[in-house]
Amino acid sequence: DENELQHMLKTAIDVGGPISIRYPRGKGVGVPLDESRCNIPIGKGEILVAGEDLAIVAIGSVVLPALAAAQELQAEGIHATVINARFVKPLDDELLCHAVSSCRRLITVEENVLMGGFGSAVLEMLQEQGVTDVRILRLGIPDEFVEHATQVQLRRACGIDKEGIMAAARKITGKAP
Repeated sequence: DENELQHMLKTAIDVGGPISIRYPRGKGVGVPLDESRCNIPIGKGEILVAGEDLAIVAIGSVVLPALAAAQELQAEGIHATVINARFVKPLDDELLCHAVSSCRRLITVEENVLMGGFGSAVLEMLQEQGVTDVRILRLGIPDEFVEHATQVQLRRACGIDKEGIMAAARKITGKAP
């Protein structure tokens, strides 16, 4: 959201080296802004909600839909941990490995191409850490031509909106509504 963006910008300025910040077009979501800005520890994600059935790791603009999906899934008896990864590089290896160690189900969500994207980086990191007995679904933009549409329509078509994330959670847990 726009509040986290202001902290990311301060972090980028204070780092004294190259930083890339990706942000979506359009308006912010309307959250209040903190009056003072602080640095965000580079490479550290944050757990927004804790749950035992699966972990949903999201980056950027799809964090809020992931959080909304997790809240609705609770009513269906599916309890998800939601992680705002914040950084694609470096990944928070410790946080991600810990999150999947108990539930063994992981959904990555990104508003980016799947091939070579955030979800791929998470898969590589888990393999390198020896975490291989995890069911994983990656949600993002497929490696195919995507027609022009509104942001809402495109996110729906790619399954990276709240409903798409909920469907993926039901699929990976085997729990129907």
